[in-house]
Amino acid sequence: MSALKLESQNTSQELYPDQICAELDRYIVGQKDAKRAVSIALRNRIRRLKVEGEMQEEITPKNIILIGPTGVGKTEIARRLAKLAGAPFSKVEASKFTEVGYVGKDVESMVRDLVEIAITMVREKETETVQEKAKVLAEDKILDLLLPKKKKKVPGAAPGFDLSVLNLEGESKNDEPETQTEQELESETKTREKLRQMFRDGKLDEREVEIKLEMPKPGGFGGAPGMPMIEIVSGTSMDDIGNNLKDMFGNMFSGDAKNKKMKVPEAYKALIEQEAAQLVDMDRVKSKAIDLVQNNGIIFLDEIDKIASSADSGRSGADVSREGVQRDILPIVEGSTVSTKYGFVKTNHILFIASGAFHVSKPSDLIPELQGRFPIRVELHALKKEEFLRILKEPKNSIIKQYQALMKTEGVDLVFTDDALEEMATLAEFANEQMENIGARRLHTIMERVMDELSFEAKKFKDSEFKVDAAYVKSCLKDVIQDQDLSQYIL
Repeated sequence: MSALKLESQNTSQELYPDQICAELDRYIVGQKDAKRAVSIALRNRIRRLKVEGEMQEEITPKNIILIGPTGVGKTEIARRLAKLAGAPFSKVEASKFTEVGYVGKDVESMVRDLVEIAITMVREKETETVQEKAKVLAEDKILDLLLPKKKKKVPGAAPGFDLSVLNLEGESKNDEPETQTEQELESETKTREKLRQMFRDGKLDEREVEIKLEMPKPGGFGGAPGMPMIEIVSGTSMDDIGNNLKDMFGNMFSGDAKNKKMKVPEAYKALIEQEAAQLVDMDRVKSKAIDLVQNNGIIFLDEIDKIASSADSGRSGADVSREGVQRDILPIVEGSTVSTKYGFVKTNHILFIASGAFHVSKPSDLIPELQGRFPIRVELHALKKEEFLRILKEPKNSIIKQYQALMKTEGVDLVFTDDALEEMATLAEFANEQMENIGARRLHTIMERVMDELSFEAKKFKDSEFKVDAAYVKSCLKDVIQDQDLSQYIL
């Protein structure tokens, strides 16, 4: 397998740690230590793929625990890293898992979810590669519907299509014999090409045709049409059993087709999707997806502190259950083989990034075996006014730019002054200190209050500039800030 490429820049240049950090800086403010740790982990994956022989299999990823309060960028760092590397990414909450024997989610489902994501990613890429061929086939089918061949009734042909609009001789007649002369074949070809040009010029957009749409099979797999693919129900949780039953019954009724009337452009689009789906080799998709998961997959284990047993809590029943969940997760993180409906998946080289606030417990409260599988621990600091101000200004798709884009659709030029941004950053820091610290998410609540009137009355300010300064911010939040009880509900 070739090394991961910097796909976002459409270049063959490989990802180096400093480049990864620079890319992450475009979207995430601060947290240099965390960015450095994940950048090294990603680069080590590339290095492993270059190692030859059995040593490549022996090198395992160095999993990471990100420690910090909510809203400081833990999830965003992992998600952006996966997007940058073009790797399948799945976020799961450790608190949703339960020990074997309890009702809840099976730990192996995190791997199955990751495979489903990879299948979707690979299928989309494979579909893109066959788009041009699918367009040609779809165009030919549209022409067949508009201009049926002699003596062959094509289902869905446009009724009463008048060939005289083509200004060509050689109209077909119902009483002509099946055998066509060379002149008739040549005339039909010319008619078809004329019709093709009219279709491309959009002159047939108002015509209706009836097409046969085949219902897709769930997951894109299965045998011949009408042959249901019944899978063995695997997995110990109700979620897994439910998903398998849904697929099983879905496959029993898949492959059916239905006729539908629609205008030519809509029919063309539907036929492109149908042809592309038939051109994609799903066995190849399955193979590539499993390989992608095994070598490049990233699983983000959120709230891992919730399954850690605090040393001060004693040995209650809940703590025993938490420890059981840890022991169930351990084989997946260590490296095991998980059965999925697409085949067996090895988890040896999947990168696991765990995160938690660890307010009550600490990483050392995890069972020793699991601690050893997360050798890299990085602490993310709480955000202050300076970070809030940078978050408002610097990221590529900052919250300020998002609101400006939204208001632009209404014809409003939204302008934020520097003192307005500073005032919002100050209020965000104050609110986090006085109440629960929810990090950068506090900016969203403040922005919504500031933008409330403009969002509701946008049409009054159409084709004009709307300036938000510090005084306006204070006026929007004055009552909320002064009333401490109200601020706990609003901010």
